[in-house]
Amino acid sequence: MVMAAEVLNMYDCCSTRHNLRSDFQFITSAYFNWGLKTKMNFAKNQTSLLCKSVEQRKNPRVKLSRVASLEFESACEEEGTPFFEENEAFSENHPQQISPPWGNLSNQDSEDRNHFNSRSEISSKKTFDENEMYYLEERDEEILSNRLLNLSRSNKVRSALSLYRSMEFSDLLPNAHACNSLLSCLLRNRRIEVALEVFGFMKSKEIATGHTYTLILKAVASFQSCDAALRIFEESESDIRNKKHMDAIVYNTMIAIFAKTNNWGPPLKIWTSLKDNGLVGTAVTYRLLICVFVRCGQNELALDAYHEMVQNGLSPCDDAMQAIIGACSKEGKWDLALNVFQSMLKSEIKPSLVSCNALINSLGKAAKVELAFKVYNLMSSLGYSPDAFTWNALLGALNRANRPADALLLFDGIKKEYASVLNVHVYNTCLMSCQRLGLWERAMQLMWRMEASGFRVSVTSYNLVIGACEAARKPKMALEVYGHMVREKKSPDIFTLLSLVRGCVWGSLWDEVEEILESAPNGSLYNAAIQGMCLRSKIDLARKLYAKMRQIGLEPDGKTRALMLQNLRKR
Repeated sequence: MVMAAEVLNMYDCCSTRHNLRSDFQFITSAYFNWGLKTKMNFAKNQTSLLCKSVEQRKNPRVKLSRVASLEFESACEEEGTPFFEENEAFSENHPQQISPPWGNLSNQDSEDRNHFNSRSEISSKKTFDENEMYYLEERDEEILSNRLLNLSRSNKVRSALSLYRSMEFSDLLPNAHACNSLLSCLLRNRRIEVALEVFGFMKSKEIATGHTYTLILKAVASFQSCDAALRIFEESESDIRNKKHMDAIVYNTMIAIFAKTNNWGPPLKIWTSLKDNGLVGTAVTYRLLICVFVRCGQNELALDAYHEMVQNGLSPCDDAMQAIIGACSKEGKWDLALNVFQSMLKSEIKPSLVSCNALINSLGKAAKVELAFKVYNLMSSLGYSPDAFTWNALLGALNRANRPADALLLFDGIKKEYASVLNVHVYNTCLMSCQRLGLWERAMQLMWRMEASGFRVSVTSYNLVIGACEAARKPKMALEVYGHMVREKKSPDIFTLLSLVRGCVWGSLWDEVEEILESAPNGSLYNAAIQGMCLRSKIDLARKLYAKMRQIGLEPDGKTRALMLQNLRKR
């Protein structure tokens, strides 16, 4: 029995050794297989990272987090779990946290706690990196685009940008709507450089839309300059792939950018390019063009834009119509201005007071007095009170229609009922009427009234009064006004002196003529004096003055030469 027991014990011992040997071989084989699997995964990940780094200009920071899910967006804004960092590489001892096949070790819990604490310290010390990315469990581009859209609309620029970087890193393409929303979010936060990067990505993927270009062009013009926006516009226009996405709204944006600076050159070039590319402008296009051309004094271009607008079947708005009326007034096209004004009334668009005044002025320049007063009568029904510009336009219309006496009667009525609107321009228009009628006394009264009312009488006003004295053959009164003008420290111009010379010649004030010529030797003054003397048969005086004129190096005009030759033949 003892021997049997010993044999059994030896057998159990051998069996146990055999089992231990088998277990050890199994564990060794499993550990070898686990290490081989780890190295293969490491090599695979390194190859994938090498391919991705070609597309990344900077070494990004990738985080294993649930940022791709909208419900975890707040956690993404505050914390993230680093998967690998810039200066961090995978090693055989820590490849993707793959556990050995025999399960947890005895000290695994303590190591996990230490690892968690160290990671928390790193997370609390790190700063925001706009190139950080997250591992995306979701691979559906539409779902991710919607998440990007919602993050951008919520103005969560950090999460939105991280999600965009992650999608770009993972070769996932967000849709145009999401990218445009991201652009708006970035521009709201004044991230123009990042926005330009997103814009370049959209162009490379051919998902840029007209709204994309509008956002970028406005931002570049605001943050940089109008010329920088124009360069981006021209580059995009020359790109055949993306040119098809540039619609009329993009062109309107560029026109509006330069319209704000009253620079009409680039809008004209953009307008030409719009037509060359086969696009048709909108009502906004022509309104912008008309307004900027009128403000810059390019009235012919404004009229061309208006005619093209009408040809395309577009109805101009009130701003464009009023600008066209102003352009017609400056260009003397009263009939077009009147047609536009009537179109505004038919469309139940209320013309402004400025438009009414511009139309009256345009009609007045064409001596259309009746039409001008009809527009004036219409102003009261529109609820407008006439101002100084209105009265000046009506007085000018009467003067151009050779009705200066009626202009003075109208002025008397204005002086009684609308004395508060009188200004220097209204007085000058009445002085013009006095000059034509030779009413020197009335002209001098108006001049005294202007000075008494506190108006600064200009050289033009004094010239008109002197001209009225000349027309009335009152040279001495003209000289008095001239002396008063000098005492008021107003420098006479060539028109002042010409009027004085002509008046003194006709009044036979030869000494005064010589005094004026010596104070201001001028060829025009000498010609006027010599011609007047010849017409007054003062040939000797004319010859002396002619010789003096040539002596001081002044050239006579053709009329002066002809008169001198004619009088020499008579002698």
